[in-house]
This record gives sequence, structure tokens and C-alpha cells, in this order.
Amino acid sequence: MRPRVEWLRATVLATSLAFVMTGPVPAASPVLPDTVPAEFKVTDFLLDNGMEVVVIPDHRAPIVTHMVWYKIGSADEPPGKSGIAHFFEHLMFKATTHHAAGEFDRAVSDIGGSNNAFTSYDYTAFHETVAPSVLEQMMSFEADRMRNLILTDDVIKTERDVILEERRSRIDNNPQAVLDEEVDATLWQNQPYRIPVIGWMQEMEQLNRTDATAFYDKYYRPNNAVLIVAGDVQPDAVRALAEKTYGKVARGPDLPPRVRPVEPEQNTKRTVTLSDARVSVPSFSTQWVVPSYHTAKPGEAEALDLLAEILGGGNRSRLYQALVVKQGIASNAGAYFQGTMLDDTNFTVYGSPRGDARLADIEAAVDAEVARIASGGVTPGELEKAKDRYVRSMVFARDKQDSMAEIYGSTLATGGNVQDVQQWPDRIRKVTADEVKAVAARYLVLTRSTTGYLLPQQQAGN
Repeated sequence: MRPRVEWLRATVLATSLAFVMTGPVPAASPVLPDTVPAEFKVTDFLLDNGMEVVVIPDHRAPIVTHMVWYKIGSADEPPGKSGIAHFFEHLMFKATTHHAAGEFDRAVSDIGGSNNAFTSYDYTAFHETVAPSVLEQMMSFEADRMRNLILTDDVIKTERDVILEERRSRIDNNPQAVLDEEVDATLWQNQPYRIPVIGWMQEMEQLNRTDATAFYDKYYRPNNAVLIVAGDVQPDAVRALAEKTYGKVARGPDLPPRVRPVEPEQNTKRTVTLSDARVSVPSFSTQWVVPSYHTAKPGEAEALDLLAEILGGGNRSRLYQALVVKQGIASNAGAYFQGTMLDDTNFTVYGSPRGDARLADIEAAVDAEVARIASGGVTPGELEKAKDRYVRSMVFARDKQDSMAEIYGSTLATGGNVQDVQQWPDRIRKVTADEVKAVAARYLVLTRSTTGYLLPQQQAGN
């Protein structure tokens, strides 16, 4: 679970616990060309209770993806309550005043659909993929659990045991995940992204019904949620169903702006090393704090996206071609930029040796490629090819309605809007080679980086 954002190239690539989930769901970057047929035009509107609704028509198959995104993630948790956002994601599948525990899941299964949920630093989302004929039923279930959960001490204890075991199996039993947590805690000195989404064990063990109820009452409200409906539907019909179901849920108190602690100036190079007997091939990753699409100056985030693509975004990238294909010293090498975040984010390069090559040689070669772009920039040809790959991937993303729902949902949940998604290809096309060089020189400075090393046990102390 290493790279965090190469989502567009294959449509799906899971994160290094950039979010924790009950099922694998991709992190998304804002993508969609605005030159689409009229029958595919996106519609967005607000219900009277403040719930935002986005409808993405796609009539090629008789299915629909229904997603509810809450603008609450692990980075919004109260101090000392790490893991409460992910914990509450689990609790949302329990009984309500109208439905027994498991009834929602059985209803989805009985009609041959699928459902799941996931938690990230900046949002929590719940989703179903079903036939359009049962969309109203899905809306009714989701609207019901938005406010009518029954939270007892027994329910809390049982589900708390589940998330504790999830942490043991997914994190504590996985050397890469353990290292990733320590790297995040080192990279971020003040920002809550330094705390794992799943939470710290000692704080998870203390989560209780009072914590859960307070969290539920504060954040699970229609005016803190975005509804995305993508598939074989008509906007007017979706509006009528949304008003009939979600529209009956009372608006909650207005929440204050999501203002989080500001990261101090990064002015040191830090390293984190983990040696483990279960590791057979060493690896490294180097990260920098950089702006996200929500915090960047105009054009910077787009330039960082293209920098990641050119530097290490697949088998056409500089790192892959130089280290894997030509020199044959790396088993893998790449770069990624996690652009869709509410606050500043990270830019990462990584690699592993091949054969008799040393990890130090891979790291030096990767650093050299980063420095080469920072000093010499990129060629017009490789920049245009990178843009073409991105724009093509945006077009291909339309082939999966759930991908489109995730794109819009993650963007709207992190401070963006529908226009940001639709205008993104044009902004990518406008990025210049000088802008790519500038962000590399400004942000990818080794003296302000954090590097994590995952080593076999026998390399301890080397």
C-alpha cells in the first residue's frame, strides 16, 4: 500500500493509509473534460436543509452509484480521540430506530448490489451501486442512518474490538504500514495529518459512547454532507427523490470553518529507519510538504501533478526509464503527488533495488533526477506527452460511474466545486515547462525532506 495518488493512470490505486476503509476505494484527483454530450451534463443543487447534491448522468448501463460524503475526517478529530472518525464509519452500519442491524446490507445484497464505506483524513463516505429502480430505497436507508442510529454501550464495545483488531492486522502486522505511520508523524510536525486515520492504539482503546454520540450529533448532518448520484438517472428525478428522503432530515447547527494547525517552516532533513525480519527487499521513500489543490497558488498544483507524472508516473517516466529500463538497478521507482487534500499535502519519490544494486545507489539516482529537473527543467515534448496522458485518463475515467462519483465527491469534500472538476483539463493544458521547473526547485529541496527506509533485519546498524 505505497503510492498515494497514481489513481488516474489505472483509475484505482490504494493509498498508504492516506485513508482507512472497510473496502478498497481510490483517492481521487479532480478530472473531467467539459466537452461532454448534453445527456452527460452534470447537475448540482442544494436542498433546503443545506445538503449539496450532484447528479452525473450516464445511461450506458442500467446501474447507479449513490454516495454520501461527510465533510469530516480524521484530521478533524478532537485531541486525544484519534480514530473516532473511522470508528464512527463502522458504527453507521448498526441498527437505527427504523432498521435492525444488518438490514441495510441484506437489502443491498438481495438486489445484487454492492455497498461499502471509507474514511480519509478529510472526509468519510458511504456508497452503494444498485439498479436505478431501488435508488429511492438506498436514499431512504442513508437518510435514516444520518440521524437515527441506536448507540448502546454493547454496540460500542463490540465495534471498538473490531477496529482494534483491524489496527493489529493492517498496521501492527505490516512493516511497511508501521514505517508509513512513523514517516507521517515525522513529516508533519504540527498538522493533524501526522496522526494515522485509523488512530493510535492507546487512544482507540478509550473511545466510548459519549465520544461517539458527540461526534455523530456534531458532524452527521445534511448541511455537512454531499450527495453524489452517478449513473442511469435523470437530474429532475434525483432531485425529487432527494427532497423526499434527505430533505426530511433536519438541518444541523452551522459548523465553524475547518481551520487546522498550521505547519511550521520545514528546515531540516529527517530520516526514519525500520529494520524487520519480514522484509526481503529494502526500499526508501522521500517526501516533501507541498501545496494541495485547495491551498496552492494558481497553477502550482497542476504543475506538481505534471511533475509527478514526468518524474515518476509510470513506465514512461524519467525514473522508470533511467533506473528500471536502462540501468536495470531498480525493481521499481516512481513519484506521486496527493493533490486532493483540504490542507497542504505531500510529494513523494520512492524506489527499491534490483539484483546486487544497493539501496543507496537507487536513492542517489532518484535524487539526481529530482535535481536535474529542478535545475534544467523538462522538455516541451515530455511535458506535452504528460499532459496527453493525463487528459486521456480523464476521458477514460468516464467509463466507470463510481470513479466519476469519487472524483466529484472528494473534490467537493475538500473545498472544491463542480467547476473546479470541469475546468481541470484546461488548467493542466496551460501549465508551462517553466512552471514545472519552478515547483521542483521551490519544493523538492533535500534539506527539507523526510526519508523513510525499510530494511531487512540483517541490515540493522548499516
